[in-house]
Amino acid sequence: MHDVVRRIEGREHAMRDVVRRIDAATPPGRDRAVDALRALAVLGVVLGHWLVTALVADSGTVRVASPLQHLPHLAPVSWVLQTLAVFFLVGGQVGARSYLSARERGVSYRQWLRTRLGRLFGPVCALLVVWSLAAGTMLACGTGWATVHALGKLVLSPLWFLLIFAVLTAATPVAARLHPLWPLAVVLHVDLFRFGLSGPDRIGELNVVAGWLVPYCLGAAWARGSLNNRATAWALLVGGAAATTLLVLFAGYPAAMVGVPGAGISNLGPPTLAAVTFGLAQCGAALLLLDPLRRLCAGPVAWAAVALVNLSAMTVFLWHQTAMMAVTATALLTGRAVPGLHTVPDGPGWVQARVLWLPVFAAALLVCWAAFRTYEQDRAHERQRRGRTTVVRTGRPARREATRDV
Repeated sequence: MHDVVRRIEGREHAMRDVVRRIDAATPPGRDRAVDALRALAVLGVVLGHWLVTALVADSGTVRVASPLQHLPHLAPVSWVLQTLAVFFLVGGQVGARSYLSARERGVSYRQWLRTRLGRLFGPVCALLVVWSLAAGTMLACGTGWATVHALGKLVLSPLWFLLIFAVLTAATPVAARLHPLWPLAVVLHVDLFRFGLSGPDRIGELNVVAGWLVPYCLGAAWARGSLNNRATAWALLVGGAAATTLLVLFAGYPAAMVGVPGAGISNLGPPTLAAVTFGLAQCGAALLLLDPLRRLCAGPVAWAAVALVNLSAMTVFLWHQTAMMAVTATALLTGRAVPGLHTVPDGPGWVQARVLWLPVFAAALLVCWAAFRTYEQDRAHERQRRGRTTVVRTGRPARREATRDV
């Protein structure tokens, strides 16, 4: 009994030591609320995908379904867990500040961009290699192409976000000078042409960049100090929410802010005007949360949790769908359809069962994190090494960061 108590006390002491070290390594001037917003955005995407994505086992194949197909009154769930606008808001703020800092240090645009984008390659390559081998193995073992395609699409779907994020990062020097109303006007005119004048759907692809450029430009404006008042945040929240409500009620836009299989219009594929105005409301809410998040993250325990999520953000983002699919595939070994995993998401029973599976998904994601986090952390160590090289060459110390920028 005494040995058990000593082991528990030892683990608690080690945990407190980790918390203290993370808190001590954080520069005094770092805005912890920005990291907290990023962590909330990552966790929102993960939880949202786990709740609205179902893999239905049917006639020897696996197909993707969504509870929003059968339970449209659950659309408000997507209003809370579709947090992509917050990603781009934070990305624009961090990118604009990083670019300005690089210019002040005499770093060229090409060097800055290579550093910003280089952190994506390791984690993405690891995902692509593992899933290429997995897809080949499944096909060789007789798994149907429809099943492999459905699973592969789920795995690769997060990569579109990284591609758009890379494009906007490359455009940071322009976005830093661009008013958010310009890309918003592009989205408005594209939707008017698509839906009002029955234009070709392909023109909507312009919104893939223009739609997410709106919160990215807001983030750049935030970096310039243009959004540092609560009146602006409230205007974004109230104005964005009102515009979205009107578009859903009177303009035919779907209420769900995520894609729903079989729906005629998706608010995300490509982003619609409703998705963009909803993003404005989210950005306003995020700005209003800054002060409460700063107070929360002033505590070392809360800050350690936020810092750890940020250090593994890419790993969590890329592998969370794999974790869900691993649990779903393992449960198929029981030989029957398990509620909340393989059954059609057409009733409250499925929702209740799926909620009970969330801790299991989290445990599987923890395994993925342990296996693949090195591909992300090696990049962080390389950046630290380059930072030390910069000190030697320029004589100016690089800024210490407890967590990295996504």
